[in-house]
Amino acid sequence: MRIILLGAPGSGKGTQSKRLAKRLRIPHVSTGDLLRENVKRETALGQEAKDYMDRGLLVPDELMAKMLKERFSEPDIRDGFILDGYPRNENQAKTLDEILKASHMDIDSVFYLDASDPIILQRLTGRLVCRECGANFHTTNMPPKTQGLCDHCGGTLYQRTDDTEETVKKRLEVYRKETAALIQYYESDGKLARLSADGEPEVVLDKIVQMLKVAR
Repeated sequence: MRIILLGAPGSGKGTQSKRLAKRLRIPHVSTGDLLRENVKRETALGQEAKDYMDRGLLVPDELMAKMLKERFSEPDIRDGFILDGYPRNENQAKTLDEILKASHMDIDSVFYLDASDPIILQRLTGRLVCRECGANFHTTNMPPKTQGLCDHCGGTLYQRTDDTEETVKKRLEVYRKETAALIQYYESDGKLARLSADGEPEVVLDKIVQMLKVAR
């Protein structure tokens, strides 16, 4: 199964992507992780990306597409994957189709995790992120075992400057404008399914798995 998870910031798509990949025993492909890994390993693409990042610029779509193309050429992908963080707009969706077509693959299902604004605000304003490995925690929903420290690597946890209520509301507005065409793109292809992401993570995960069984 080749699956994309879409959703606004705070919808839980990162959490669900990891859990679903583990449940289905297929790789979780996160563009954020992919970028960090390339930078850490100092690959040619990673060094090029770091140059943009050091200048405070966004990594260009073309560069992220090259990283994805490399990742999709690896053998573990052949049995399926969960894609998280990409595509973010219609143009990226079309680029993804071209990348997969070149590898004789196609997307099977796209899930849009639809979370309400109050839930998103609660999740993001309490989010904590590890400076070392990027793992996410939450002050109330998923607190670390030791306050201020990552359970996985012991790194320092911090709150992102864009996780304030005012900034989150602006991010949601921008996200919905940018992804309207993307949602329509996958709906017109008959691949998109919507589900509420307001519930507990395990409940949402069970819904996704059940919808996959029906789709099969």
